[in-house]
Order: sequence, then structure tokens, then C-alpha cells
Amino acid sequence: MSRTAKRNAGRKAGEGIVGASGLVPDGVPRPHLYAVHDWTDGEWAFESEVLDYLTQPIVSPDRADIDHDPGLPDVWWADLRQALALLAEAEGVKATVRDGWIERAFPQFLGIPAPAKVERVTGHGDLHWGNLTAAPLCLLDWERWGRVPFGYDTGLLHANSLLVPDVAARIRKEFAPILDTPAGRIGELAALAEMLQAVARGWYPDLAPRLVARAETLTGVRPPVPVHSEVSV
Repeated sequence: MSRTAKRNAGRKAGEGIVGASGLVPDGVPRPHLYAVHDWTDGEWAFESEVLDYLTQPIVSPDRADIDHDPGLPDVWWADLRQALALLAEAEGVKATVRDGWIERAFPQFLGIPAPAKVERVTGHGDLHWGNLTAAPLCLLDWERWGRVPFGYDTGLLHANSLLVPDVAARIRKEFAPILDTPAGRIGELAALAEMLQAVARGWYPDLAPRLVARAETLTGVRPPVPVHSEVSV
């Protein structure tokens, strides 16, 4: 359920959970939407959705990244590849990770110029371990889905795996046809820039050095973002 000021009420066509229900192929595993309930109370507007109750565990229920290998089977990885491939072909109406943000974030958080061109596909927009279930695979939280930079989804999942080198290596292997391309590298850098922006705000203190190192590996430039050793949220 979400709450917003009454003056801002209203679902945008094709976006969020309701938009995904109508536009994302059935072959992409996600909770089924049964109904929506929207109402107002005074100056507030509320939106809620009735979805499947899932019994399989979330890979990382308390954090977006991981600090141990979840031991996912080969079929899980195959299902994830298929799900993202199907999703990439769907019609997306919202630009997630906007070009204007990329123009500012690449110099600020990566220390390099923004790319002249960003290739986009339809993606989940928030693909991390807190939004994935163990077998059987299910993708959760469809609020950010839309047109993302090619390679952004897999780049974001990879960034959230850097504390576990074996899992990060598995992602690079499984998604090499995406990440090992010029367009995919831009998408991964967009994901790293977003993560480094979070680092600058005090998040991911343990992951921060790995994010900096990965960005430097891809660009040859050490990011100018400060690395926090402690965080208070």
C-alpha cells in the first residue's frame, strides 16, 4: 500500500504494478495482480493492490545486497535469463534511470563524461537480491519497471553481489552477452553510478570499496565519491 497527497493521486497508465500486469508477458514470473483498492481520506490518497501470497523465500529479505552465496540452482539462473529476455521485449512507457540523471551522475559519481548515446530496453529497474525469490524464481516490486539502459538490470544485480566474488562471477558468466558489450557496459556503469550515489549518502559502507573498484576496472578512472566506513540511517 502507498500513500500520497490527495492532489497527486492517480495511477499513471502503464506504470507500476498495474501497468506491469497488463504489459509484461506472462512468462516473466511475478506475483499475479487480482485487484486494486484506491481511496482517499482527508488530504491523503491511498493505493493498494491484492497480489499472490508467495511461499518461497526471498533470497535476501533484509538487504538489497548479499554477503554469502545463496546456492541457487542452475535452473534458477536459466529462468532469470529467460525472464529478463522476455521482459526486454515488452512495451515500457516510463524511462527509468533518466537521461538527464545520467548526464549529471557519470561525471559526479564515476568521474567520466556521460555517454553520447544510451541504448534502452524494457527492464525491471530495481533488480537486486531483495526483489528476487529463491526457486521457483519470482521477481518482486514492479514500481520502477520501464525503459532502462541496456545492461542496467544485470549490472545492478552484479553490483549487489560484489561482496561474494563467486556469485558476481556467475552473473558475469550468465550475462556475458549483455555485460561484455559497449551498450551493456554503459548500463552497468549507470547501475554503479546509482549505487555510488547511495554510498555518498551513507549507504553500503561494506560494499562501497568493491563498487569503487569495479567502476575503476570498467573505466580506468577512480570514482571521486567518498567511501564511508560507518553509516547511520
